[in-house]
Amino acid sequence: MKQARPALSVVVSAAFWLALAYVAWRLLDWSVLKAVFRPDEAACHALERSGACWGVITEKIRPLLFGRYLYDEQWRPLVAMLLMLVGAAALLWRPWAWSLKYLMGGSVLLTAVVGALMHGGLGGLVVVPSDQWGGLPLTLIIAGLTMVLSLPLGIALALGRRSRRPWLRMGCTAFIEVTRGVPLVMVLFMAAFMLPALIPDRFQVSLLWRVMAALTLFSAAYLAEVIRGGLQTVGSDQFDAARVMGLSEWQTQRLVVLPQALRAVLPALVSHAIGLLKDTSLVMVVSLHELTGALSLSLGGDPQWRPYYLEGYLFVAAIYAALCLSLSRAGRRVERRWLATGGQQ
Repeated sequence: MKQARPALSVVVSAAFWLALAYVAWRLLDWSVLKAVFRPDEAACHALERSGACWGVITEKIRPLLFGRYLYDEQWRPLVAMLLMLVGAAALLWRPWAWSLKYLMGGSVLLTAVVGALMHGGLGGLVVVPSDQWGGLPLTLIIAGLTMVLSLPLGIALALGRRSRRPWLRMGCTAFIEVTRGVPLVMVLFMAAFMLPALIPDRFQVSLLWRVMAALTLFSAAYLAEVIRGGLQTVGSDQFDAARVMGLSEWQTQRLVVLPQALRAVLPALVSHAIGLLKDTSLVMVVSLHELTGALSLSLGGDPQWRPYYLEGYLFVAAIYAALCLSLSRAGRRVERRWLATGGQQ
Protein backbone atom coordinates (compact mmCIF):
# COMPACT_ATOMS: atom_id res chain seq x y z
CA MET A 1 0.00 0.00 0.00
CA LYS A 2 2.84 2.36 0.86
CA GLN A 3 4.51 1.62 -2.49
CA ALA A 4 1.28 2.35 -4.37
CA ARG A 5 1.02 5.89 -3.03
CA PRO A 6 4.30 7.16 -4.58
CA ALA A 7 3.34 5.50 -7.87
CA LEU A 8 -0.09 7.19 -7.81
CA SER A 9 1.56 10.52 -7.03
CA VAL A 10 3.89 10.13 -10.01
CA VAL A 11 0.96 9.29 -12.30
CA VAL A 12 -1.09 12.28 -11.10
CA SER A 13 1.90 14.64 -11.44
CA ALA A 14 2.68 13.35 -14.93
CA ALA A 15 -0.96 13.75 -15.99
CA PHE A 16 -1.04 17.29 -14.62
CA TRP A 17 2.13 18.36 -16.43
CA LEU A 18 1.01 16.74 -19.67
CA ALA A 19 -2.34 18.54 -19.49
CA LEU A 20 -0.56 21.82 -18.72
CA ALA A 21 1.83 21.30 -21.65
CA TYR A 22 -1.11 20.57 -23.96
CA VAL A 23 -2.94 23.74 -22.88
CA ALA A 24 0.25 25.80 -23.25
CA TRP A 25 0.84 24.42 -26.76
CA ARG A 26 -2.73 25.14 -27.85
CA LEU A 27 -2.47 28.66 -26.46
CA LEU A 28 0.84 29.26 -28.25
CA ASP A 29 -0.60 27.84 -31.47
CA TRP A 30 -3.70 30.05 -31.26
CA SER A 31 -2.04 33.27 -30.08
CA VAL A 32 1.21 33.22 -32.10
CA LEU A 33 1.70 30.46 -34.66
CA LYS A 34 -1.66 30.78 -36.43
CA ALA A 35 -2.36 34.38 -35.50
CA VAL A 36 -2.81 37.27 -37.92
CA PHE A 37 -0.98 40.40 -36.80
CA ARG A 38 -1.77 42.74 -39.71
CA PRO A 39 -5.10 44.62 -39.89
CA ASP A 40 -6.53 42.37 -42.61
CA GLU A 41 -10.13 41.45 -41.87
CA ALA A 42 -10.29 38.97 -44.76
CA ALA A 43 -7.28 37.05 -43.43
CA CYS A 44 -8.77 37.06 -39.94
CA HIS A 45 -12.10 35.78 -41.26
CA ALA A 46 -10.32 32.98 -43.15
CA LEU A 47 -8.88 31.68 -39.86
CA GLU A 48 -12.40 30.71 -38.70
CA ARG A 49 -11.24 31.35 -35.09
CA SER A 50 -8.43 28.79 -35.33
CA GLY A 51 -5.98 31.60 -34.60
CA ALA A 52 -5.99 35.01 -32.96
CA CYS A 53 -6.67 38.15 -34.96
CA TRP A 54 -4.32 40.67 -33.38
CA GLY A 55 -4.88 42.91 -36.38
CA VAL A 56 -7.94 44.26 -34.58
CA ILE A 57 -5.60 45.87 -32.04
CA THR A 58 -3.56 47.51 -34.80
CA GLU A 59 -6.72 48.71 -36.52
CA LYS A 60 -8.39 50.02 -33.35
CA ILE A 61 -5.39 51.12 -31.28
CA ARG A 62 -6.32 54.81 -31.23
CA PRO A 63 -9.97 54.45 -30.16
CA LEU A 64 -8.85 51.76 -27.69
CA LEU A 65 -6.31 54.05 -26.02
CA PHE A 66 -8.07 57.41 -26.37
CA GLY A 67 -11.78 56.67 -26.77
CA ARG A 68 -13.79 59.46 -28.42
CA TYR A 69 -11.14 62.14 -27.91
CA LEU A 70 -10.68 64.35 -30.99
CA TYR A 71 -8.42 62.52 -33.45
CA ASP A 72 -6.16 65.48 -34.27
CA GLU A 73 -5.78 66.34 -30.56
CA GLN A 74 -4.89 62.87 -29.29
CA TRP A 75 -1.32 63.95 -28.65
CA ARG A 76 -2.69 65.77 -25.60
CA PRO A 77 -3.99 62.69 -23.72
CA LEU A 78 -0.80 60.89 -24.76
CA VAL A 79 1.36 63.60 -23.15
CA ALA A 80 -0.96 63.70 -20.12
CA MET A 81 -0.68 59.95 -19.72
CA LEU A 82 3.12 60.07 -19.91
CA LEU A 83 3.20 62.88 -17.33
CA MET A 84 1.04 60.84 -14.95
CA LEU A 85 3.28 57.79 -15.32
CA VAL A 86 6.45 59.87 -14.82
CA GLY A 87 4.90 61.57 -11.79
CA ALA A 88 3.92 58.22 -10.27
CA ALA A 89 7.43 56.87 -10.91
CA ALA A 90 9.02 59.91 -9.25
CA LEU A 91 6.74 59.48 -6.24
CA LEU A 92 7.42 55.77 -5.83
CA TRP A 93 11.12 55.66 -6.65
CA ARG A 94 12.49 58.92 -5.22
CA PRO A 95 12.62 59.22 -1.40
CA TRP A 96 12.67 63.02 -1.45
CA ALA A 97 9.20 62.97 -3.00
CA TRP A 98 7.66 61.35 0.10
CA SER A 99 7.52 64.48 2.26
CA LEU A 100 4.13 66.13 2.66
CA LYS A 101 5.05 69.35 0.86
CA TYR A 102 6.34 67.49 -2.20
CA LEU A 103 3.33 65.17 -2.25
CA MET A 104 0.82 68.01 -2.07
CA GLY A 105 2.70 70.34 -4.38
CA GLY A 106 3.41 67.64 -6.94
CA SER A 107 -0.17 66.37 -6.89
CA VAL A 108 -1.64 69.86 -7.37
CA LEU A 109 0.81 70.74 -10.15
CA LEU A 110 0.32 67.44 -11.98
CA THR A 111 -3.47 67.69 -11.70
CA ALA A 112 -3.43 71.23 -13.08
CA VAL A 113 -1.17 70.35 -16.03
CA VAL A 114 -3.08 67.17 -16.91
CA GLY A 115 -6.42 68.96 -16.58
CA ALA A 116 -5.24 71.81 -18.83
CA LEU A 117 -4.00 69.36 -21.45
CA MET A 118 -7.13 67.23 -21.43
CA HIS A 119 -9.70 70.04 -21.31
CA GLY A 120 -7.88 72.69 -23.34
CA GLY A 121 -8.90 76.33 -23.60
CA LEU A 122 -5.41 77.62 -22.73
CA GLY A 123 -2.62 78.47 -25.14
CA GLY A 124 -4.83 78.01 -28.17
CA LEU A 125 -5.77 74.42 -27.30
CA VAL A 126 -9.17 73.29 -28.53
CA VAL A 127 -11.67 72.70 -25.71
CA VAL A 128 -12.56 69.01 -25.37
CA PRO A 129 -15.46 68.38 -22.93
CA SER A 130 -14.96 65.70 -20.30
CA ASP A 131 -17.68 63.53 -21.85
CA GLN A 132 -15.31 62.99 -24.79
CA TRP A 133 -12.42 61.83 -22.63
CA GLY A 134 -11.77 58.12 -22.68
CA GLY A 135 -9.41 55.19 -22.92
CA LEU A 136 -6.28 54.65 -20.86
CA PRO A 137 -5.75 58.33 -19.89
CA LEU A 138 -9.24 58.43 -18.36
CA THR A 139 -8.51 55.22 -16.43
CA LEU A 140 -5.32 56.74 -15.01
CA ILE A 141 -7.00 60.06 -14.22
CA ILE A 142 -9.88 58.43 -12.34
CA ALA A 143 -7.66 56.00 -10.41
CA GLY A 144 -4.90 58.50 -9.61
CA LEU A 145 -7.04 61.45 -8.60
CA THR A 146 -9.43 59.28 -6.61
CA MET A 147 -6.55 57.77 -4.63
CA VAL A 148 -4.95 61.17 -4.01
CA LEU A 149 -8.23 62.67 -2.77
CA SER A 150 -9.51 59.67 -0.82
CA LEU A 151 -6.33 59.10 1.21
CA PRO A 152 -6.48 62.33 3.28
CA LEU A 153 -10.25 61.94 3.57
CA GLY A 154 -9.78 58.36 4.78
CA ILE A 155 -7.23 59.54 7.35
CA ALA A 156 -9.68 62.19 8.58
CA LEU A 157 -12.48 59.62 8.86
CA ALA A 158 -10.24 57.18 10.73
CA LEU A 159 -9.19 59.87 13.20
CA GLY A 160 -12.80 61.03 13.52
CA ARG A 161 -13.96 57.51 14.34
CA ARG A 162 -11.45 57.45 17.22
CA SER A 163 -12.35 60.96 18.42
CA ARG A 164 -13.46 61.66 21.98
CA ARG A 165 -16.28 63.85 20.64
CA PRO A 166 -19.41 61.64 20.41
CA TRP A 167 -21.03 63.56 17.55
CA LEU A 168 -17.89 63.36 15.42
CA ARG A 169 -17.26 59.71 16.24
CA MET A 170 -20.86 58.70 15.53
CA GLY A 171 -20.98 60.69 12.28
CA CYS A 172 -17.77 59.17 10.93
CA THR A 173 -18.82 55.68 12.00
CA ALA A 174 -22.22 56.02 10.34
CA PHE A 175 -20.70 57.27 7.08
CA ILE A 176 -18.10 54.49 6.98
CA GLU A 177 -20.51 51.67 7.76
CA VAL A 178 -23.25 52.85 5.40
CA THR A 179 -20.82 53.41 2.53
CA ARG A 180 -19.12 50.05 3.03
CA GLY A 181 -22.51 48.34 3.04
CA VAL A 182 -23.51 49.64 -0.41
CA PRO A 183 -22.26 48.09 -3.68
CA LEU A 184 -20.00 50.32 -5.77
CA VAL A 185 -22.27 49.93 -8.80
CA MET A 186 -25.17 51.39 -6.83
CA VAL A 187 -23.01 54.34 -5.76
CA LEU A 188 -22.07 54.97 -9.39
CA PHE A 189 -25.70 54.82 -10.52
CA MET A 190 -26.73 57.24 -7.77
CA ALA A 191 -24.00 59.69 -8.79
CA ALA A 192 -24.86 59.39 -12.48
CA PHE A 193 -28.66 59.42 -12.43
CA MET A 194 -30.05 60.32 -9.00
CA LEU A 195 -27.75 63.19 -8.02
CA PRO A 196 -28.64 65.42 -11.01
CA ALA A 197 -32.30 65.25 -10.00
CA LEU A 198 -31.46 66.50 -6.48
CA ILE A 199 -29.14 69.36 -7.43
CA PRO A 200 -30.33 72.68 -8.92
CA ASP A 201 -29.34 73.28 -12.53
CA ARG A 202 -26.90 76.07 -11.71
CA PHE A 203 -24.87 73.70 -9.52
CA GLN A 204 -24.75 70.80 -11.98
CA VAL A 205 -21.35 69.30 -12.81
CA SER A 206 -20.37 66.85 -15.53
CA LEU A 207 -20.82 63.10 -15.21
CA LEU A 208 -17.07 62.50 -14.87
CA TRP A 209 -16.73 64.70 -11.78
CA ARG A 210 -19.86 63.24 -10.16
CA VAL A 211 -18.51 59.74 -10.65
CA MET A 212 -15.08 60.71 -9.34
CA ALA A 213 -16.66 62.28 -6.25
CA ALA A 214 -18.63 59.08 -5.64
CA LEU A 215 -15.52 56.92 -6.09
CA THR A 216 -13.56 59.19 -3.74
CA LEU A 217 -16.13 58.88 -0.95
CA PHE A 218 -16.44 55.13 -1.49
CA SER A 219 -12.67 54.65 -1.47
CA ALA A 220 -12.25 56.88 1.60
CA ALA A 221 -14.64 54.71 3.62
CA TYR A 222 -12.54 51.61 2.95
CA LEU A 223 -9.25 53.45 3.49
CA ALA A 224 -10.55 54.72 6.83
CA GLU A 225 -10.86 51.17 8.13
CA VAL A 226 -7.42 50.26 6.80
CA ILE A 227 -5.86 53.28 8.50
CA ARG A 228 -7.83 52.71 11.70
CA GLY A 229 -6.25 49.27 11.88
CA GLY A 230 -2.85 50.92 11.62
CA LEU A 231 -3.72 53.43 14.34
CA GLN A 232 -4.60 50.59 16.69
CA THR A 233 -1.06 49.22 16.35
CA VAL A 234 0.41 52.36 17.93
CA GLY A 235 0.90 51.76 21.65
CA SER A 236 -0.23 54.12 24.41
CA ASP A 237 3.41 54.69 25.36
CA GLN A 238 3.81 56.72 22.17
CA PHE A 239 1.08 59.11 23.33
CA ASP A 240 2.69 59.37 26.77
CA ALA A 241 6.06 60.17 25.22
CA ALA A 242 4.48 62.84 23.02
CA ARG A 243 2.82 64.47 26.04
CA VAL A 244 6.13 64.51 27.89
CA MET A 245 7.68 66.31 24.92
CA GLY A 246 4.91 68.93 25.09
CA LEU A 247 3.28 68.07 21.77
CA SER A 248 -0.33 69.04 21.20
CA GLU A 249 -2.94 66.47 20.18
CA TRP A 250 -2.68 67.46 16.50
CA GLN A 251 1.14 67.39 16.59
CA THR A 252 1.03 63.98 18.25
CA GLN A 253 -1.20 62.58 15.54
CA ARG A 254 0.77 64.16 12.68
CA LEU A 255 4.33 63.59 13.88
CA VAL A 256 4.11 60.45 16.02
CA VAL A 257 0.99 58.38 15.40
CA LEU A 258 0.23 58.70 11.68
CA PRO A 259 3.74 57.89 10.38
CA GLN A 260 3.77 54.65 12.39
CA ALA A 261 0.19 53.77 11.43
CA LEU A 262 0.77 54.37 7.71
CA ARG A 263 3.98 52.36 7.79
CA ALA A 264 2.11 49.45 9.37
CA VAL A 265 -0.63 49.43 6.71
CA LEU A 266 1.48 50.29 3.66
CA PRO A 267 0.93 46.86 2.02
CA ALA A 268 -2.83 47.26 2.51
CA LEU A 269 -2.69 50.75 0.97
CA VAL A 270 -0.91 49.40 -2.10
CA SER A 271 -3.47 46.59 -2.34
CA HIS A 272 -6.28 49.14 -2.12
CA ALA A 273 -4.70 51.24 -4.89
CA ILE A 274 -4.50 48.17 -7.13
CA GLY A 275 -8.13 47.32 -6.39
CA LEU A 276 -9.15 50.91 -7.12
CA LEU A 277 -7.35 50.80 -10.47
CA LYS A 278 -9.31 47.70 -11.43
CA ASP A 279 -12.57 49.15 -10.11
CA THR A 280 -12.33 51.98 -12.65
CA SER A 281 -13.60 49.49 -15.24
CA LEU A 282 -17.02 49.68 -13.55
CA VAL A 283 -17.57 53.28 -14.67
CA MET A 284 -18.40 51.83 -18.09
CA VAL A 285 -21.89 51.03 -16.75
CA VAL A 286 -22.63 54.77 -16.44
CA SER A 287 -21.36 55.57 -19.96
CA LEU A 288 -17.84 56.71 -19.15
CA HIS A 289 -15.62 55.16 -21.77
CA GLU A 290 -12.42 54.35 -19.90
CA LEU A 291 -10.20 51.53 -21.17
CA THR A 292 -12.85 48.80 -21.04
CA GLY A 293 -15.58 51.13 -22.25
CA ALA A 294 -13.39 52.34 -25.11
CA LEU A 295 -13.05 48.72 -26.26
CA SER A 296 -16.83 48.27 -26.36
CA LEU A 297 -17.23 51.63 -28.08
CA SER A 298 -14.63 50.94 -30.78
CA LEU A 299 -15.79 47.40 -31.63
CA GLY A 300 -19.52 47.67 -30.94
CA GLY A 301 -20.13 50.06 -33.81
CA ASP A 302 -17.98 48.24 -36.36
CA PRO A 303 -19.55 44.97 -37.58
CA GLN A 304 -16.39 44.16 -39.54
CA TRP A 305 -14.24 43.84 -36.43
CA ARG A 306 -16.95 43.09 -33.86
CA PRO A 307 -16.31 39.29 -33.79
CA TYR A 308 -12.85 39.84 -32.33
CA TYR A 309 -13.85 41.00 -28.85
CA LEU A 310 -11.73 38.26 -27.24
CA GLU A 311 -8.48 39.66 -28.62
CA GLY A 312 -9.52 43.14 -27.51
CA TYR A 313 -10.29 42.01 -23.97
CA LEU A 314 -6.98 40.14 -23.80
CA PHE A 315 -5.18 43.34 -24.83
CA VAL A 316 -7.03 45.36 -22.19
CA ALA A 317 -6.32 42.65 -19.59
CA ALA A 318 -2.61 42.82 -20.46
CA ILE A 319 -2.60 46.58 -19.86
CA TYR A 320 -4.35 46.19 -16.49
CA ALA A 321 -1.95 43.37 -15.54
CA ALA A 322 1.09 45.47 -16.45
CA LEU A 323 -0.18 48.45 -14.44
CA CYS A 324 -1.11 46.35 -11.40
CA LEU A 325 2.16 44.40 -11.41
CA SER A 326 4.16 47.62 -11.73
CA LEU A 327 2.23 49.19 -8.87
CA SER A 328 2.70 46.09 -6.71
CA ARG A 329 6.44 45.97 -7.37
CA ALA A 330 6.84 49.69 -6.72
CA GLY A 331 4.84 49.32 -3.50
CA ARG A 332 7.18 46.58 -2.27
CA ARG A 333 10.16 48.78 -3.04
CA VAL A 334 8.66 51.70 -1.13
CA GLU A 335 7.82 49.41 1.78
CA ARG A 336 11.36 48.05 2.01
CA ARG A 337 12.91 51.50 1.86
CA TRP A 338 10.43 52.98 4.34
CA LEU A 339 11.00 50.14 6.80
CA ALA A 340 14.75 50.56 6.43
CA THR A 341 14.55 54.27 7.23
CA GLY A 342 11.85 53.98 9.91
CA GLY A 343 9.43 55.98 7.78
CA GLN A 344 11.47 59.15 8.11
CA GLN A 345 12.28 60.93 4.84
